Amino acid sequence: MTSGPTSGWARRAGVAGVALAALALAAAAWEGYKLVGNPNGTEVYGVPLLPRADDAAMPHLADVVAGLGTLDVAAGQPVWRVVVDACLFTLGVTGVGFVAGTLIGLVLAVAMQRLRIVERGLLPYVVLSQTVPLVALAPVIAGWGGRLSIGAYPWQPWMSVAVIAAYLAFFPVAVGMLRGLQSPPDAGVELMRSYAAGWWRTLWKLRAPAALPYLFPALRLAGAAAVVGAVVGEISTGTRGGIGRLILEYSRQATSAPAKVYAAILGAAALGLVVAATVTLLELGLTRHQRRVAVTG
Repeated sequence: MTSGPTSGWARRAGVAGVALAALALAAAAWEGYKLVGNPNGTEVYGVPLLPRADDAAMPHLADVVAGLGTLDVAAGQPVWRVVVDACLFTLGVTGVGFVAGTLIGLVLAVAMQRLRIVERGLLPYVVLSQTVPLVALAPVIAGWGGRLSIGAYPWQPWMSVAVIAAYLAFFPVAVGMLRGLQSPPDAGVELMRSYAAGWWRTLWKLRAPAALPYLFPALRLAGAAAVVGAVVGEISTGTRGGIGRLILEYSRQATSAPAKVYAAILGAAALGLVVAATVTLLELGLTRHQRRVAVTG
C-alpha cells in the first residue's frame, strides 16, 4: 500500500474527476429531460410530478451561459459582472455570519461538555431553535436591528442578514463539536488525570484534537447553512446588493429572460462551493500540521 504526496495528489485528482463527472451527469440529465419531457409538465391523476420542459421554465444550458454576457440594462453592466458583484457582497455577509455562528457554536459546545447540567438544559433549546421558520424569523431580526446601534455606528441591513446566517451556522458546529469533545475514551481522560492535568489542559491536549474529525464536517454544514441563511435573509429583509436580492429581481424578468434567473442561481451555487472549498483548505492545513506533529512527536 503506497502513501505520501503522490497518493495524496492521486486521491485529490480522483475527487476532482468524480466532481466533474457528477457535473457532466447533471448537465446531461437537464438537457435529456428537456429533450423528452413534457413542455407543459407531467401530471399523474392531476398531481404535478415533473416541471415544465419548455424554454421559459428550463432554458438550455448554452442559453444560460450566453445570458451571462448580455447587458443588464438597470445596472449598465454585463450580467456576469452583476452576478459576481452580488456574490462578493453575499460572500462577505456570509463570512461574518459563519465566523460568528462558529464562535457561538464552539462556546456552547465547550460549555455543554464542561457542565452536564448545561448540556441537559441547553441542548433541547439548541435543537428547538432550528425549528423556527426562517421566513418568520427574518423580519423579526430586521425589526430588532432597526432599533439598535453599535456605539455611534447605526445598525446596517446587512448585519441583520449576517445574524440570520449565524443563526443557521451555529447549530451544526455546536452539535458536532460537542460530539467530538465527548469522543476521547475514558482511558485517555484518566491518563490525563494521572498526569495532574486540569480541565483546560485536557481540553487543549486531548479533547480538542480528538474533536477535529467531527468539527470539519460540521463546519461544511455550517458554511452551507450560512449561505442559505444569507440568501434567504436578503430576500426576506429586502437587503439590496446580494445574490438573494438579485435572484428575486431576475425572477421578475423570468418571462422575457429566463436564463438570467438561472445565472443568478448558478452564482449562489458557486458561492456555496467557495465556502465549502475554504473549509476544506482549512482542514487540509490543520490536519497536515497534526500529521506532522504525530510523525515528529
